[in-house]
Amino acid sequence: MTPAALRVLEAAARLFYERGIHAVGVDLIAAEAGVTKKTLYDRFGSKEQIVVDYLTDRDERWRACVTERLERMEPGSVDRVLAVFDASKAWMADSSPKGCSMVNAHAEISNASHPAYAIITGQKQWMLALFTDLVREFAPDQARELAGTLMLLHEGALVAHGLRIFPDPIGRARDQASELLSGLGAGGDSSA
Repeated sequence: MTPAALRVLEAAARLFYERGIHAVGVDLIAAEAGVTKKTLYDRFGSKEQIVVDYLTDRDERWRACVTERLERMEPGSVDRVLAVFDASKAWMADSSPKGCSMVNAHAEISNASHPAYAIITGQKQWMLALFTDLVREFAPDQARELAGTLMLLHEGALVAHGLRIFPDPIGRARDQASELLSGLGAGGDSSA
């Protein structure tokens, strides 16, 4: 990407997350990025494409964050599942004080024909598959059922984090996941 395109994407990402996708127009993005609307359209073609690039970038960075944390954990342990919750807590503290960007985007983009919809749902499908694979390492017969429950705990915690209705929802979800998985696999230290 050119420096101007990077500025557009950085401005759009900040504005979309802070204000909402529909509330932010290309005029504001261009002004915040210090470019003309022509430059914005030359680089991206449409606001829709900027939304796609914004969500793709967030998704790629999130997956890298989780993957990096999992690579430090011993395979076949409950701790690998709990590491996903730990990654979420750190990510939310650093990057997402208003909750999950994918959940927030889905509130505005629920039409399956929108090109960003596949990115939003793709991340959540990846999360469910990740939980399934992690549980399969130590409880293969229960992987699908437990993964669904873990996904509900995880996603509910992300929403509750954004709503700020009670303290530390991700920590509470992690504790519930630890309790749910206790005794199923090696290395289930819920104190990490």
